Amino acid sequence: SPMSIRQLKNGCYALAALNTLATSYYFNYLFFFLRDRFGFGNRENLWVSALHGLLYALAAWQCGKFAQRRGFFTSLKLGFAGLTLAMVGGALLDSVAGMLCTLVGYTIVLLFTWPALEALVTQNEPPARVPRMVGIYNSTWSAAAALAYFTGGKLYDTLGRGAVFWLPAAIFFGQLLLTVWLSKQAAKVVAPQIKSTGSAPLHPEAVRFRPSLSPETFLKLAWLANPFAYVAVNTLFAVMPGLALKLGLSPTKVGLFCSVWLFGRLAAFVILWQWTGWHYRFRWLVSGFVTLIASFLLILLAPQLWMVVLAQIFFGFATGLIYYSSLFYSMDVGEASAEHGGLHEAAIGLGIFAGPAVGAAALQFFPQHPEAGTLAVTVLLGIGLAALLFIWGRARLSRRCDLNSPRRTD
Repeated sequence: SPMSIRQLKNGCYALAALNTLATSYYFNYLFFFLRDRFGFGNRENLWVSALHGLLYALAAWQCGKFAQRRGFFTSLKLGFAGLTLAMVGGALLDSVAGMLCTLVGYTIVLLFTWPALEALVTQNEPPARVPRMVGIYNSTWSAAAALAYFTGGKLYDTLGRGAVFWLPAAIFFGQLLLTVWLSKQAAKVVAPQIKSTGSAPLHPEAVRFRPSLSPETFLKLAWLANPFAYVAVNTLFAVMPGLALKLGLSPTKVGLFCSVWLFGRLAAFVILWQWTGWHYRFRWLVSGFVTLIASFLLILLAPQLWMVVLAQIFFGFATGLIYYSSLFYSMDVGEASAEHGGLHEAAIGLGIFAGPAVGAAALQFFPQHPEAGTLAVTVLLGIGLAALLFIWGRARLSRRCDLNSPRRTD
């Protein structure tokens, strides 16, 4: 029997979950592999993460445009084939240069997948259903991310190189086969619907909430805030092996105790999907940003494990709210969904680059101060908060001036 649109969307959610599993097993535990195999410390791991972020930002923008032009399934097939090859390459190479080449290849082809998946799940949905589709999408991939970090430490301790390269390679190859099958089903059943280019920018939620600022301003604010959430997230991932040494944790225990924030983020996604009161409300976005800074500092500077675990709950909620805002406004305000998805991912890339680069540079110049990286990244987050408040204040001022200015009749 022919496949329905709903079943096709479920296939896309499955791809998003598998993609998160594979990318998390590789990228999160790559830092432990680099520590154990090549003796990398916090500084070197931060530089590796910064390289990934820079390429991620450049590739995302271009790959989003490619997916919009050439078709989402074409983009996915290219991405999953490339990712499989990159992982096999990583498994066979055994040098620092080989690891960096693998990372470069992986980062570029990865971006053929995310913008296309984000566009596919919201494609052809009536505007009122977009929040629901984004909610299911966020809950799906974040559950996979939490599961991957939770189980990844044990897998790394057991399989080593196999968990970092061969396991993701197998998952990516499975995704390629699933994508080929899904694209054939889509061509048979829903070709005209799936290939159309996005829905009209009706901002249905904005109309309902009557926000104090334009929907486009909220999109700008969320696109500014989201990279800063990734500044914190990717700094955390890169220094996790160092934090583990400080707290005396094996990779298995890191998986158990340091995946708490990922489960916190999942909980935030589920709550924000079911409850829409935060839509087009600036106070929610700014509260999330303040919480992000405080919890980030506590995770990296807390002397005891229970404090680290407690801070992670708040960190998870903060990153969840900020990420959700960016993706929701991208899809609610946007016309070209894959291109907007690409810009959303490019902003993430800038965050992945900036946080680790600042942290690494601080450790490079102040090697005698082990906390220099943490403090430098916190200053960067503070600058982000100031920029957010500045844009919000300016937008409110110009709106007030518009409301007070005399109406022209000519």
